[in-house]
Amino acid sequence: MPVPSLSGVHKRPLLRDNVFESIRNAIVDGTFEPGERLKDTELEAWLGVSRTPIREALLRLEHAGLVIALPGKATIVAPYDQASTESTQQVVGGLHELAARLAVPLLTEDHISAMAEANSRFEQALQNADVESALQADDDFHAVFVAVSGNPVLRDLLEQTTPVLRRVERMRFGSFAARGSVAQHTEIIRLAGLRDADATARACRENWLSLRFTSSQ
Repeated sequence: MPVPSLSGVHKRPLLRDNVFESIRNAIVDGTFEPGERLKDTELEAWLGVSRTPIREALLRLEHAGLVIALPGKATIVAPYDQASTESTQQVVGGLHELAARLAVPLLTEDHISAMAEANSRFEQALQNADVESALQADDDFHAVFVAVSGNPVLRDLLEQTTPVLRRVERMRFGSFAARGSVAQHTEIIRLAGLRDADATARACRENWLSLRFTSSQ
């Protein structure tokens, strides 16, 4: 199992979360490929931590659907599965719909401006074929509703489910098909500015459900 050339970088106060995020990000960005075996000893050498936080991180990743534990054998990166990915997409879309519905009545002009700025960065990143920046800008855009909603359960559920879609988002944001999301974001901003919570919520849900993918990607 090839691992990134990074060792002993995690500070103890955030040990468990950092270990989880490092492994999760390596799965999402393709460093660890679908079907690849994740070996505790190699993860220990990469992350510079003991086996306990690694096993805890792998358990969390299993619950998130990103790894599969084969009893008595190994832990592998979950292969792409279109049915489970589409199911996750429906849940994530519904969560963002709820976030928008809760947030719109509480939005300020600063929030609207932050969304517009994030969408501008998103559009520029797509034009530059900068997938990492596009993902960050898209996250920043949707994070406004999630933060303003004030619902920590909603936020935690999104943190658990969204990574399953991130591999698909990476492929989409590297293609011309993603350009449609810029216009969808613009419409979401317009509706939010009108304080139309229902229409904004529906538009957010449709934005997430418009993420198209096939098993051949």
